[in-house]
Amino acid sequence: MKFVQPIRDPKKLDAMKNYLYFKNIRDFIMFLVGINTGFRISDILPLTVRDVKGTHITITEKKTRKVKSVLIRKSLRKALDAYIKDKSDFEYLFPSRKRKRGKTYPITPNMAYKIIRSAAKKLDLEEIGTHSMRKTFGYRLYLETKDIALLMDHFNHSEEKVTLRYVGLLQDTLDDALEDFEL
Repeated sequence: MKFVQPIRDPKKLDAMKNYLYFKNIRDFIMFLVGINTGFRISDILPLTVRDVKGTHITITEKKTRKVKSVLIRKSLRKALDAYIKDKSDFEYLFPSRKRKRGKTYPITPNMAYKIIRSAAKKLDLEEIGTHSMRKTFGYRLYLETKDIALLMDHFNHSEEKVTLRYVGLLQDTLDDALEDFEL
């Protein structure tokens, strides 16, 4: 598994959102949920319409079995409301086009990865995968709040250094320090 990065540049983040919006609304909503919640793709894909109708998206993480709840902010709420308006409560938010015995399933993590990688490739973004959504959330939240303890709790990390490395801030700090450093 390759190490992926957050999407640091706001213009590139907007370009990714715009590309996905016009390519496939389902994929756009998946990306929005990912960058606005910081949840892992394995926790995003099984979401149903009912799961996003309230003020928060609440999940039990598959990896840790911990319950996490994230507020649905205005821009995500608006996009979700438009997307789910004609859907029933028990439909998957991110349904696969493939059916098994007539039953609908969500897209697979592998398919989600292909979707994100394909979009990133079209936009010349490197080191991007589904985990980039989670890291982008962390990166942007840290820049906004500077609250490392909040991020550590959200990501279930026990050390600041782990969280800072995870969201790409240790590398940014090193790059900044070396920018004008010459020997």
